[in-house]
Amino acid sequence: MARLSVGSLLLGILVVSRGERMPPRATRPGIAACGVLWFGVYNIALNETERRVDAGTAAMLVNVGPILIAILGGFFLHEGFPRTLFVGSMIAFAGTLIIGASTSTIGMSAGIGVLLCLVAAVGYATGVVIQKPLLRDASALQVTWLACTVGAIVCLPFLPSLVQELRLASPSTIAWTLYLGVMPTSVAFTAWAYALAHTTAGKMGSMTYLAPPLAIIMAWLILSEAPPLLALPGGALCLLGVVIARRSPLRSRSPARPGSDDSTERARR
Repeated sequence: MARLSVGSLLLGILVVSRGERMPPRATRPGIAACGVLWFGVYNIALNETERRVDAGTAAMLVNVGPILIAILGGFFLHEGFPRTLFVGSMIAFAGTLIIGASTSTIGMSAGIGVLLCLVAAVGYATGVVIQKPLLRDASALQVTWLACTVGAIVCLPFLPSLVQELRLASPSTIAWTLYLGVMPTSVAFTAWAYALAHTTAGKMGSMTYLAPPLAIIMAWLILSEAPPLLALPGGALCLLGVVIARRSPLRSRSPARPGSDDSTERARR
């Protein structure tokens, strides 16, 4: 709730300062769905996951999302289904099974954490696939701001708990929460939307596989935690799978805007 509220406030100030108008009405239901699934469901499920499993394992598990993005993108965004995509998907899913097996042996809490992480991955993947076509008619800043605001609204049931816990939270906890609202929410999500507007969802999703090794390194250095040993080869399989999946270029066949060079070329053909 705090993170998304900070992000919504900062992005809203930027939208007003730039004099941007509201996006077309046709895009608003999609933006709302993106806000519920990605900013709402994804963030809540991932936060609860990280209370149950270590940060590196959580990062590797949630990164089954890019494979789901590639599959959903093939169905709904017409980005194609290269054979190497399916091979890479199977390898990556094998990696997530190994990670799940290694964490579930810790106890029931970890098993629930694995399930919640997969829920987060599904919410993330679905949100991205919904977001991609919206960026043809609305700016990355507009989509991110409105989706973040919707996510904050989804989190409103947690507001009483937030108010109570802020009274007891240490200054460092509050500072890190503000950081989450500024960098991973405001900056990163806007940068993501801008990049997504200039490439396919499948390719963009694959880039997030840089997160697991970075998260493992940072978890060791900052949190003094390391994933179970079996999670390491599982993560390696995830990375190998996405490398194979990215070997075949995914092409977008989404309808072009009338009057664009691409639509003119299609009409000529």
